[in-house]
Amino acid sequence: MMRAAFIGLGNMGRPMAAALARAGVETRGFDLNASLIEAAASDGVVAARSLRDAIDVADVAITMLQSGDQTLAVWREIAPQGRGKLLIDCSTIDVESARAAHSLAQENGALSVDAPVSGGVAGARAATLTFMCGGAEEAFAAARPILEHMGAHALHCGGAGMGQAAKICNNLMLGVTMIATAEAFVLAERLGLSHRALFEAASISSGQSWSLTSYCPVPEMTPASPANNDYKPGFMTTLMLKDLRLAQEAAARAGAASPLGAAATQLYALHQSADQGAADFSSIIRLIRGE
Repeated sequence: MMRAAFIGLGNMGRPMAAALARAGVETRGFDLNASLIEAAASDGVVAARSLRDAIDVADVAITMLQSGDQTLAVWREIAPQGRGKLLIDCSTIDVESARAAHSLAQENGALSVDAPVSGGVAGARAATLTFMCGGAEEAFAAARPILEHMGAHALHCGGAGMGQAAKICNNLMLGVTMIATAEAFVLAERLGLSHRALFEAASISSGQSWSLTSYCPVPEMTPASPANNDYKPGFMTTLMLKDLRLAQEAAARAGAASPLGAAATQLYALHQSADQGAADFSSIIRLIRGE
């Protein structure tokens, strides 16, 4: 039986670890917050007492953390125990930190993959996530069966850090298109055009996007939209802002122009400052309306 260590049991990590356990993978979970370990245990995840306890008997270790600093801190502890193991980071972090994590793994004889996810909490619960993966072909081939227990798609995007590159580019597009979609609906409201009329026209026309047809920022247009539930996430505004800032930092380092990304970052920062950080990012329509 495959044995996995899962480190980071928050809103995303807990359902991902639970999906592994449901798939028959012996999964030991650890988090600095003991209550999260207890909650994961109710989902069939074995409670680990420490990082060492989690990884000692594991074939693969998966991290789902909040920042590059956190990922590197954990990988510095687990990499020396990782010889012959597979290390996967599913956090969304900067490309440079991801490459540093790969170096730690390589120095200690471990295979490694950066595999940030798209799909949000709902995708984690349903095990329908998309994993954007960076690393050597051998490492991706080893990681893919594990990732497919937690998601519907695992894509190899290139070498070390390229999973993170794909994720921040994807969320740059998502953040910008959600603002544009919200702007269009607010304009429609002011012009007297119904939400339904705009949705039906744009969804089969050139304005079509995932933000419109899968995650519409007004209620009763799409079944999975947080707009149907007072913008309960979903994918929080604070997380979208984090990803947009990562994209802006990457653009600055690469010398790439990102004027719409910069504008979107400013708007989501304003939205967060209005106590909307915990709301779904599609609630940006509230800011556009001037609420």
